[in-house]
Amino acid sequence: MKEHNHDEMMEHKNMNEKMHSEHNSNSHEHTKMEHNNKEEHLHKGGNNHNKHKGHANHHQHMIADYRKRFWISLAVSIPILFLSPLIQKFLGLGNSIRFPGDTYVAFLLSSFVFFYGGYPFLKGMLDEIKKKQPGMMTLISVAISVAYFYSSAVVFGLEGKVFFWELATLIDIMLVGHWIEMKSVMGASKALEELAKLMPSDAHLLNDDDSIVDVPLSQLKSGDKVLVKPGEKIPADGVAIKGQSSVNESMLTGESKPVTKMKGDKVIGGGINGEGSLVIQVERTGKDSFLSQVIDLVKEAQESKSKTQDLANRAAFWLTIIAIVGGAVTMFIWFAIMNESLAFALERTVTVMVITCPHALGLAVPLVVAVSTAISASKGLLIRNRAAFEQARKLNAIIFDKTGTLTKGEFGVTDIISFDNNYSNDDILHFAASVERNSEHPIAQGIYKSTEDISEAKEFKAVPGKGAKAIVKGMNVGVFSPGYLREKNINPNDERIEKLSEQGKTVVFLLIDEKLTGAIALADIIREESKEAISEFKKLGIKTIMLTGDNKKVAKYVANELGLDRYIAEVLPDGKAKTVKEIQSEGFVVAMTGDGVNDAPALAQADVGIAIGAGTDVAVETADIVLVKSNPLDVLSIIKLAKATYKKMVQNLVWATGYNFFAIPLAAGALYSWGILLSPAAGAALMSLSTVIVAINAKMLKIKK
Repeated sequence: MKEHNHDEMMEHKNMNEKMHSEHNSNSHEHTKMEHNNKEEHLHKGGNNHNKHKGHANHHQHMIADYRKRFWISLAVSIPILFLSPLIQKFLGLGNSIRFPGDTYVAFLLSSFVFFYGGYPFLKGMLDEIKKKQPGMMTLISVAISVAYFYSSAVVFGLEGKVFFWELATLIDIMLVGHWIEMKSVMGASKALEELAKLMPSDAHLLNDDDSIVDVPLSQLKSGDKVLVKPGEKIPADGVAIKGQSSVNESMLTGESKPVTKMKGDKVIGGGINGEGSLVIQVERTGKDSFLSQVIDLVKEAQESKSKTQDLANRAAFWLTIIAIVGGAVTMFIWFAIMNESLAFALERTVTVMVITCPHALGLAVPLVVAVSTAISASKGLLIRNRAAFEQARKLNAIIFDKTGTLTKGEFGVTDIISFDNNYSNDDILHFAASVERNSEHPIAQGIYKSTEDISEAKEFKAVPGKGAKAIVKGMNVGVFSPGYLREKNINPNDERIEKLSEQGKTVVFLLIDEKLTGAIALADIIREESKEAISEFKKLGIKTIMLTGDNKKVAKYVANELGLDRYIAEVLPDGKAKTVKEIQSEGFVVAMTGDGVNDAPALAQADVGIAIGAGTDVAVETADIVLVKSNPLDVLSIIKLAKATYKKMVQNLVWATGYNFFAIPLAAGALYSWGILLSPAAGAALMSLSTVIVAINAKMLKIKK
């Protein structure tokens, strides 16, 4: 069954022509996509596909590297702990495991842990210093370096106490913290690879003698003629020169209904052909194609998105300052003012600088991230970008795609009208569904799936571009488009039909024995959860906006049904990204929710990109968060979880660093005249207590209903 409304068909045709003319005027630099068996070149003159793939491999390598360093360092740390006089005393071992040269063994083992386990942090410190952005790596490096070099000096003659066990456990804790953290952070985006997969591997090239040769997409050039069979993907942008079919372009343009294509109509590479065969003349390939333009938009938006610095790094920056300043002040006061020995002053200085870097700080954020990731996964929320997820707590504007997001992306019956008192609405649907069960057209399937009351249809026949007919219960039954009625000079002359058309619904007519009997209206089915979700967002004071490539009538109907604050229709992919930018420029923190290729640039541009899991891989790979259940209400869960997660992070950072207000002055010797002096052991006990509190607090994270 073909498209049922000629006016709508012309509207889509004009929209496609406008889309191509706009994209043809773009002047982006283009990315080269590698073709390997199933993929072809979409771009020329770049290697971003390799870069993205290389970045993903690098990310995986870093996770494996932290894991390996942690386990090896942990194994070496065990004998270091047993060789520590403090640990031996704590365990009541006395001198039972002491032996000549044990301090040198502890030194060698600690040296290994420092240089091998501490390498990522020492290297990270150099990177942070080069960028003039000291953070967690600098704080950790300062603490372990001071502990290592001071303890080494003590081993070789300096008066004082060694900090080897504190050094080893600090490195172990920080390694496992970073390992957990990196596993929770999004891997490199595969969006560009997924975009390439939308294109078929080969095309059926038509030669001048009408013979057909299958050729790789990379060999197509402007002017070539290709055959597109039913159900196949269109291999390139072009114009139909023969045949008639409906093409599903929803994942490319956002248009919910399959668009009728006949001679002279534009087609987009990546669209899925319907029930008919088409011969198209190629107009644009490679970097000039519509899909390649979308690739550039995704790439630009991803690269321009700002990188937010997480809470732990901000805390680490100030603790680094406190450690250095606190250590320097402690040294100056005890050695220069109080005239204490250098050994005493050094021990106080080192104690301050080691205690300032708490073990718990390395776990404060990663533990919360791990717990929130587990909670989100159990609720069907897959967090791919932690920084963007944390931004969700600040959201005050949410933009929704229509097709497949607020709606199901499939046709369903919304209204039935009977023109004959002898036939009820159920009868109308029964006869129409009995005919349409034999058609594969989405509109026909929408009617067929709307009822289980089906009768056998005989002598089924499709009427190209106009509908279908069959014999049902001995009567000639036809389901036809408005164009067929015009041809037959049949005028429904009913205000209800006009109202349905104004709402952007597709209306088909039922004729029984050539008599107009009824009408059926279909539309993209609105998700049951969408209305509740919009209502909840309004309660939170969050602005709700719908951004769609569909026509204005359809958009207005959906917006009114859901009570949206605003809707913007007939928007092309580049327009979606621009609209997100405009709303961001008004001071809004914006989330974009979508499922199609056409949403990918906007998903990448938004502060938080949320993909419907049932959508294309491109949308999923571009997004920061993926909704597995395709439920708009889950966006509300994201916001609540983000707020709860941030709250736990703050609490943990307070627990992880708060004891410094007491520990640092005590370690520095502020109460020394009263006989109170915080030993490294007591400082270590405080750090351990802080770590336990942080771990328990993280486990208590949950979403408030």
